[in-house]
Amino acid sequence: MFGIGIPELLIIAFIALIIFGPGKLPELGKALGNGVNELKKAFSKTTDPKNDNKKE
Repeated sequence: MFGIGIPELLIIAFIALIIFGPGKLPELGKALGNGVNELKKAFSKTTDPKNDNKKE
């Protein structure tokens, strides 16, 4: 995973907490999750032609 371990992730999370504050982090997490979901949908549509007939 790009050479990032648990200690590095904790440092990144701590810095994000300092920069954005505890009130803004849930919104950022939700936005990031939505972005990842959209990216997964886009990749599955382009790589799997069977998904054209499915409802979203």
